[in-house]
Amino acid sequence: MFKIQTLNNISVAGLDRLPRDRYEVASEIAHPDAILVRSAKMHDLVIPDTVQAIGRAGAGTNNIPVPAMTARGIAVFNAPGANANAVKELVVAGMLIAARNIGQAWHFARSLTGDDASIGKAVEAGKKHFVGFELPGRTLGVIGLGAIGVKVANAARALGMKVVGYDPTITIARAWQLSSDVQPALSIDDLLSRSDFVTFHVPLTNETRHMINAERVRIMKKGAVLLNFSREGILDDQAVVAALDEGHLYAYCCDFPNNLLKDHPRVVTLPHLGASTAEAEDNCAVMVADQVRDYLEDGNVVNSVNFPDICLPRNGGYRMAIVNSNVPNMVGQISTDLAAAKLNILDMLNRSRGDVAVTLIDVNQRCPEATVAQLRAIGGVLSVRCLGN
Repeated sequence: MFKIQTLNNISVAGLDRLPRDRYEVASEIAHPDAILVRSAKMHDLVIPDTVQAIGRAGAGTNNIPVPAMTARGIAVFNAPGANANAVKELVVAGMLIAARNIGQAWHFARSLTGDDASIGKAVEAGKKHFVGFELPGRTLGVIGLGAIGVKVANAARALGMKVVGYDPTITIARAWQLSSDVQPALSIDDLLSRSDFVTFHVPLTNETRHMINAERVRIMKKGAVLLNFSREGILDDQAVVAALDEGHLYAYCCDFPNNLLKDHPRVVTLPHLGASTAEAEDNCAVMVADQVRDYLEDGNVVNSVNFPDICLPRNGGYRMAIVNSNVPNMVGQISTDLAAAKLNILDMLNRSRGDVAVTLIDVNQRCPEATVAQLRAIGGVLSVRCLGN
């Protein structure tokens, strides 16, 4: 029986992927084998020694101490692309909100008083203050062409916009999904200089923090619009507000309110709604539950942020999953110990990623506890699991 601890409300659609005859799921549970989390911050949380995997029902993993988990041989999974459509729709909404001054116009309409005739007269007199512009023919710059960025770029093309994209690490799979009309930018600065709208779809790292600062704002077109439904901190809010006050930027629409932004007349802030749809929550929970289950039961790794992708079909025998430092002779030492226990290797697959390697081995009989202890004692071995037949 596997034990799963939930740190947030995880969609029932995801929890239903964990059969109750094999999984015990609860928010309060002793000695969990895995943890499912959405937004709960885990950096100061004591992670039990029994934990083998953490599943983040979303894309970003900033709330999880990934390096510390890697050092302990704990796989961290996320759900890339599961909320992509939800975020894409909000980005499109953000462009329309900014272009048509919808936030300011709505505030104006809500402040009207008097009888209906008076309100009608005020509407006709006031609407000239909210004249906007249309999207077709405008250029959208997309920084980050992962699952979300590609959907945003393709949606903008469907709206008649020109699109410029920048992502030096774009995968072949995402490139195939991207509209052929999307033009590549040579650099972030090149993209900024060509775009009427700029949207960001990158993780928050030391490299991306304050990616948009005062220097880069000056590169942008006068009257450009910024959209951030990715991560707080990617834009320097002080620099953005200064550019709005000077009239250099037209508007800023983001998912991260603060005291500097929330009442600014040219800023629309939303309460982190990017992935807040029932469909996205279901998709994320289903994806991450399936991945954690596959890892716990068979050792396979899909969509881990710290482990290599690895999948070894079951062809009989007893499965062992070993996580170790990516250094020479690890597989040799493991094989030697198995041979000493007279265990015959039926199938084996080894994959590495950075400093970590995962080895899946099917042997002809169950590995004795003494041999498991020997394997765990090998320098560099982080975890050994016997997964049965």
